Amino acid sequence: MTLGLSLGIVVGYLVFALAIGLVAYRVSESTAEDYYLANRSIGTAVLLFTTFATLLSAFTFFGGPNLAFAAGPEWLIVMGTLDGVLFAVLWYVIGYKQWLIGDRNGYVTLGEMLGDRFGSVGLRALVAGVSLLWLFPYVMLQQMGAGEALVGLTDGAVPYWGGAALVTGFMILYVVLAGMRGVAWTDTVQGLFMLSVVWIAAVWVVSAVGGVGAATGAMLDAKPSFGSFGGGLYSPGFIISTAITIAFGVTMFPQINQRFFVARSGETLKRSFVLWPVLVLLLFLPAFMLGAWAAGMPISVPEGANVLPVVLNEYTPAWFAALVVAGAMAAMMSSSDSMLLSGSSYFTRDLYRPVINATASDRREAWVARIGVAVFALLAFVASLFRPGTLIEVGDTAFSGFALLALPVICALYWERTTRTGMVVGVLVPQVAYLAVVLSAVVAAVPTLPRTVAGGWDVALGLMALSAILTVGVSLLTAQTADSDASRFAVAGD
Repeated sequence: MTLGLSLGIVVGYLVFALAIGLVAYRVSESTAEDYYLANRSIGTAVLLFTTFATLLSAFTFFGGPNLAFAAGPEWLIVMGTLDGVLFAVLWYVIGYKQWLIGDRNGYVTLGEMLGDRFGSVGLRALVAGVSLLWLFPYVMLQQMGAGEALVGLTDGAVPYWGGAALVTGFMILYVVLAGMRGVAWTDTVQGLFMLSVVWIAAVWVVSAVGGVGAATGAMLDAKPSFGSFGGGLYSPGFIISTAITIAFGVTMFPQINQRFFVARSGETLKRSFVLWPVLVLLLFLPAFMLGAWAAGMPISVPEGANVLPVVLNEYTPAWFAALVVAGAMAAMMSSSDSMLLSGSSYFTRDLYRPVINATASDRREAWVARIGVAVFALLAFVASLFRPGTLIEVGDTAFSGFALLALPVICALYWERTTRTGMVVGVLVPQVAYLAVVLSAVVAAVPTLPRTVAGGWDVALGLMALSAILTVGVSLLTAQTADSDASRFAVAGD
């Protein structure tokens, strides 16, 4: 197969996704609620798969197999079981309550919901600012993954920057046109496509190496430590810290949190989070085991490369490897377009209109949103060219930053005594501390601070506890402001 045909398959898939977005654009209404939330009309299957495809990204499609290849298959337990179940529980605890509140009061963003409850434009802007801050590295992660994917598929004929630029251009065009309805439709197709190709890839590769027993035996011969649980990277601190920070962080991702508002009904939401753990395990099992089995295969993975394209190039035809890479790029694009769409809503509704231009027309706000998407994506593209870390490192940084928002939000949802000052302090102080930790790793002027303590426990876990203590403690010491209204969150579900 020629290089041109391989690239044709990848680009053809992206154009197919764009066509779905154009159809959605033609049937959409020109209102903010339709553009950002598809008029709260999403059913079970589309909600499940749009959340699924939005969460699956370069972090899971390439970073996960890379980690299993280097450290062992326990990553499947961290992401496939612990994290899958924990996120489903949080989807009920946070998502269902948010859906009830949003359905009654018409909220579009998390910042809008909290700002209205506590009568505070400042809190609204703070939540939006924190969200956009951590969204930046996660968008960058998708561009890094796309760049590395095309380098692997084409043996370097397409440079890293070319793959990153390709996915950046498509996601800007897509988000500007499609809105939530198009994103959700495309996500459903992309989710089904990803699930199908990764299982076919696993069966194809395993058959080529002699079956599951032969693949596992070769893996254990090459890496005997992969046969026992724990050890090496997988300390209790790492496993528990990672599962908790990722699950709580996911609930505060703008592109996931906003999906808590879009369900057609409460029953839709309940069916979705019950089915969630099964769906993620169905994808992670073949993807991560391919990475672990690769440790016993006679292949050479260049430093900095992703293991999955190397395995596919060795054991499957070039056209199929191109299809799987197209599926991986679909995962990155389905995450990126949702991130940019949600990011634009946070910027326009929580920062631009309430803080910068309260009298802006809807037309002006729409243009600001589209220009903001392009600027944000282009800045992330430039940053991705510097490759500030591995896919896992960049992704984990973003997850932990978002996780620090979760406990103050739970306090606001379930504890009427929560005050505006308690929320601001509970959000702001841990975020400043964590930002100092992150900057200390990349900025020479900032004294080095540890990312882990006491044998592998993530410092973000301690900062999550600090966020809860500060929110509760400061709320007990301060009074409700006159414009706070706890009744805004007084909803009943079953």
